[in-house]
Amino acid sequence: MSLREEVETLRQIPLFAKVDPSKIKLLAFTSERLTFQAGDILCKQGEMGDAAYVIINGKADVVVDSPTGPLTVATMQKNDVVGEIAILINIPRTATIKAASELTTLRITKDLFLRTISEFPEMSVEMMRVLAERLVRTTEELQKAKESLRKETGEE
Repeated sequence: MSLREEVETLRQIPLFAKVDPSKIKLLAFTSERLTFQAGDILCKQGEMGDAAYVIINGKADVVVDSPTGPLTVATMQKNDVVGEIAILINIPRTATIKAASELTTLRITKDLFLRTISEFPEMSVEMMRVLAERLVRTTEELQKAKESLRKETGEE
């Protein structure tokens, strides 16, 4: 994939859609393009985050540790950004990201990601929207799981 194709790919992602094209080009140029095979780990739960990943092609599973073993809580695909929570709030990774298929990503370092967000307030707003949508989905899934557990145990 050429730099021009990477720029066009980034422009398709809502997070970057309103960013100046010259800044998108710089972002694409300074990002590292990585390819993972199915089963490869992009980042592990508990590690400190040093980068976010933009999925160019393929799918990745979001896996969290649970008392009964690893639990896949989401599958991310083309145009999704993963790994950004740990770099936004400087906490250990909240999940493991594992390639579910051959996966092509752009790895954006923490410094570059934070600098880009600070230069483009509209990107920050879009990031808040994406994270809020994830929170809504997670809350809905937790509620479903809680109701299912109540039914299984006979609690009402």
